[in-house]
Amino acid sequence: MPAVPTPSRSPRSAPASSRWLGALALATLLALTGCSAFSRAVKEGDTASEQQKWADAEAAYLRALAADPEASEVKVKLGKVRTAWSNVVLEEARGVHDSGDLDGAMKRLVRALELNAENAAARELLGQTLDQRVVVGQTALKEERLKEARAEFDAVLAVAPDHAGAKRGVDGVQVAWAKRWFGTGETLEKAGKLGNALVAYVRADQERVGATAARERAEAVRQKLRDEVAFLVVAEPVEDHAGAPDVVQRLSAGRLAAMLPTQLPLRVVTEAPEGREGVRLDLSLERVLPLKVVEDSQRTQRYLAGNRSVPNPKRASFEGKLLQAERTLEEVDRKQDAALREYLRMQAELLTVREGAERCRERERRDCREALQECGEKAREAEKPGNLPSECNPARCASGACAAEELLLVGKATAVKEKEKALEAALDKSETQRIEVQRNRDTVFREPVTVEEPMYSDFVYDVQLHRLTVTASVTAVMRDLLKGQGVVAPQTQDYAVAHEDVAHKGYDRYGVLADPVQLRNELELRVEVGDKAVADVARRVKERFDTYRGKRVEDARRGMVRPGAEDVVETAVRALLLTADAPPQDILQPLGRARGLNRPEALIGQ
Repeated sequence: MPAVPTPSRSPRSAPASSRWLGALALATLLALTGCSAFSRAVKEGDTASEQQKWADAEAAYLRALAADPEASEVKVKLGKVRTAWSNVVLEEARGVHDSGDLDGAMKRLVRALELNAENAAARELLGQTLDQRVVVGQTALKEERLKEARAEFDAVLAVAPDHAGAKRGVDGVQVAWAKRWFGTGETLEKAGKLGNALVAYVRADQERVGATAARERAEAVRQKLRDEVAFLVVAEPVEDHAGAPDVVQRLSAGRLAAMLPTQLPLRVVTEAPEGREGVRLDLSLERVLPLKVVEDSQRTQRYLAGNRSVPNPKRASFEGKLLQAERTLEEVDRKQDAALREYLRMQAELLTVREGAERCRERERRDCREALQECGEKAREAEKPGNLPSECNPARCASGACAAEELLLVGKATAVKEKEKALEAALDKSETQRIEVQRNRDTVFREPVTVEEPMYSDFVYDVQLHRLTVTASVTAVMRDLLKGQGVVAPQTQDYAVAHEDVAHKGYDRYGVLADPVQLRNELELRVEVGDKAVADVARRVKERFDTYRGKRVEDARRGMVRPGAEDVVETAVRALLLTADAPPQDILQPLGRARGLNRPEALIGQ
């Protein structure tokens, strides 16, 4: 009995079913694990709640909610635990409150409300505690214990930002600090420590604006310090050797003061007290020379004279491209002819090889038929049936004499195929190149042979250059006020101001319009040359002032290792007033931090 074939399982069905079963098992395992974690957390929470270990119970119930956020009974249990815990913390707060520790009681009451916001008793006791802390702060404020008072008020505001009593207390502390710093500033000002007094007044004004007259006193002290550190420029009357009062007036002391920066303690005076830093400036106007020069020259104006026909440059470019394309086409055609000749030659060889192979096959067939005929005759003549004569050998019909011809035929056929592909590629390339030649030829025929070109000519005309120059020679002598009256070499400098303009006649035919001369007035140039001279003098004075204040700034920097010391503050404040245009931050910031200034820039009035 034939065996019944067993149906074979699909190679894909087994892995698919195994994957499905694995996923189901994994999901079941995860569900069981989650349920076990949830149950274990709930059980731990219930045990801790019975033992009144409120922190452990809360943590366990939170783990349970993490495993199943929708467990309503766990949320109820968690609420009960927090309510009970809040009551326990409230009782601890009452005990601490009765002992007089208001800070500890307040912290515990805040924690009780965090656990249960509906705990009315804790909220009521917290309000009483805050009011008591405000009373303690007010008592410390009356006793001038300002830091303790501010700490009490800040603690109340950290819990209740809108507490009116605490806000009033903070205002009172700020006013008290302002008055204290103002009194310190008055004491330092009377002692002659103006730098420290200025810092104290600025601190008082920053503590509470308007509580004292600190801002006005700071401005007065700042002005005294500026007067003390001011760099004086004693400007003597200008000697007029050139008889030019209009230029001398521009070199006066008032004009020099206007050229110097006003935010710096750099002042121009006529007399200076003894022992002050500064320079004595002697100016003399040696000469004022106006000079007017007229120079003749020529200019050209291009104008359109007509049009002319010129070969079209675009056509020449297109013809060059056409010639290049035609030469390329010739080369492509030459390669195409060579490919065609090679293909025809290979076809002829293939035909010859095919004919030789056909003759060889015909010869093999003829030999095989003769062998079969001989085999039949010998088989009939055989005396014993069943014996196969030697003439019936199958090898006579499978000699393989034409194997070489067959191989040669296959090779020639393959070579002909390759030559055919090469010929097709050459034909495609030739056709593409013919299209390119035709396109270039069309482009050339569409472009005109000649184009119109504008023809320009130059018109030459005469012009006159008028130049007015005013030169002033000023001699300056700058002596140091603190040094002896030694001989100082005078420095003479020439200052020149020039203005020029071009004038020519008008020729409307060629587009040249008349341009009359328009020179500035000589008086304007004299005023300008005087301003140029006084600006240069102001620059040299500013260089001397920079050298002076650089020494003060270096002295202040050396003292920044202890920026809060009184002597260092005196030196630093004076250095800052001397550098009001760009105060050095390595002095300003350490000084502000050492004296508690919110805005140290206020020291220099910014």
